[in-house]
Amino acid sequence: MIAIIDYGAGNLQSVKKAFDYLGVDTMVTENPEELMRAEGAVLPGVGAFGDAMAALRSRGLEGPVKEYAASGRPFLGICLGLQLLFEESEEAPGVPGLGLFRGKIVRIPQKEGLKIPHIGWNSLEVKRRDGLFAGLEEEPYVYFVHSYYLKAEDPSLVSAQTRYGVLIDAAVQRGALHAVQFHPEKSGRTGLAMLKNFAALL
Repeated sequence: MIAIIDYGAGNLQSVKKAFDYLGVDTMVTENPEELMRAEGAVLPGVGAFGDAMAALRSRGLEGPVKEYAASGRPFLGICLGLQLLFEESEEAPGVPGLGLFRGKIVRIPQKEGLKIPHIGWNSLEVKRRDGLFAGLEEEPYVYFVHSYYLKAEDPSLVSAQTRYGVLIDAAVQRGALHAVQFHPEKSGRTGLAMLKNFAALL
């Protein structure tokens, strides 16, 4: 059973529907005890960094999410769910993130011809061929919606990158802890293959 963490700021139903399509058992929960009993967990996210951290804290989920993500069990952060795993974001100065990884979330710089937020399909340069990316094509196309992006402090964590005016660290991996800036649940067959690879880690 995979727990999809409900903190009031996530794209919960689209993630659940994608796992349902794959025949993977999930539960949407904001209950810390249910989360800690799950075999795997997903931290989805849509919205602003500061609001999301406030929502996690107000629901008593900050500690349980950090504990689960550090437990060695399969964990997947999606979009804002990736950003929250890091220390801080330019979107919310002074608001600490979960701090499971070192690095900063920064705004995509405005350049001529580039629209912010970055909405649409981009190819990935995959650095690791295990975990989420096992068996995928050479440069998979995935769907992004974001205005801020990760600059990871430790390059060895980065499992995929993309380019949108700047080089974006689009996915990270440490053991069974994975996080992606893009939306696998909105990335067609490629995204479903990633979610299937995640479920296979259970």
